[in-house]
Amino acid sequence: MTVTSETAAAPAPAGARQDFGGHRNSPVPTPRMISTRLRELRKRRGLMIALVVVNIGIPTIFLLIRLIAHAVAPKSYGPAGGYDIYSAMSAGVMYIFGFIVAAALGCTAGSIDLTEGMFRHMVVTGRSRLAIYFARIPAGLAIIWSMVAAGFLIVCAVCVFAAPTSINYQGVNIPAGLSLSGLENWAAGHAETAVGCLPYDGPENIAIPCPEQGQNQGPVGQKIGGPPGAITNPTPAQLHALAIQVAKENYSFYKKLFLYPSDWLMIRTGLWIELEATIGFVVGLGLGSLLGQRTIAVVMMIVLEVIITPIMSRNVISHFINGERAVVGLATDHLEPGGLPLAFGGGGNGPLQNPASLLVPETRTVAICVIVGWLVAWTAVGAWRMATRDC
Repeated sequence: MTVTSETAAAPAPAGARQDFGGHRNSPVPTPRMISTRLRELRKRRGLMIALVVVNIGIPTIFLLIRLIAHAVAPKSYGPAGGYDIYSAMSAGVMYIFGFIVAAALGCTAGSIDLTEGMFRHMVVTGRSRLAIYFARIPAGLAIIWSMVAAGFLIVCAVCVFAAPTSINYQGVNIPAGLSLSGLENWAAGHAETAVGCLPYDGPENIAIPCPEQGQNQGPVGQKIGGPPGAITNPTPAQLHALAIQVAKENYSFYKKLFLYPSDWLMIRTGLWIELEATIGFVVGLGLGSLLGQRTIAVVMMIVLEVIITPIMSRNVISHFINGERAVVGLATDHLEPGGLPLAFGGGGNGPLQNPASLLVPETRTVAICVIVGWLVAWTAVGAWRMATRDC
């Protein structure tokens, strides 16, 4: 067959030209590209095992040991659930280690093509480099979100269903879930304990020992160390009435204490932990893409989380306070739910305290802007490096 000039110059099919010039050059990743990136990450078995162990294995093993210990020796080991266990697992384990493993996943996703020599082969397909980079974000988040959610659901389930049956409030064990009238009835039946141990700001000046502590707490209604005044011994009727008044004053605080975390606190905590994991992955992805390798990027992310963030969050440096406020860890700490202890410890905050009071001062609006800025900036850095890297 003779090839003529008209045959050689014949245009390619319209569909093929449109696919290469339009769809292939689009920076928006297709669902197929996202699923491909997802499979690439899931094939890294060592990394997936590490994610499962940290996000699901550690909480599960810890809670399982506590369940067994409490079942075998309930007097020596407390319940496996409850508010204290929930707050320690959420702010001390899920939050910190969730960030680290999310950062490791992000650094791996950002450098995997270079370390495995696949970058050139991906570029010659004609796909947009930006689309290749952006496809890694939903793929990685799908993995880390699901694992963090699974681990957090296990923590919530155990802390709710294995919670203790009484609340320790001001050193006094009080039945849980009482209404106002129920607390009043309890106080009336334990008048000396209620009056002697629970705080009260009324005008009465009565000295009642606290049976729970075996010592005199000081006159009711009078600050310890103040002027002595006239201390009287109440009659049984006066003590009964005063106990009811003490119960009324303490009820607003009593009902805020958790045998187990409230539904609203668990929802806010879950979103907060997922946000921290999202930051870890996105920043790690950009840093891994920028450096082109994983090890140094992971080390830098760990240093950011366990060294720089605690230092910058707790210590006010007067001439560098705006620089401290630009640290993303401080911003996420300011978004922490008020019913949790401060991340990295050192707070002792309970359900009635706000952990943000121990941090470098920063408004919630500034904290949100800092988080958005980090996510956008590191996404832009990673995408820029992908688009400009030599094959």
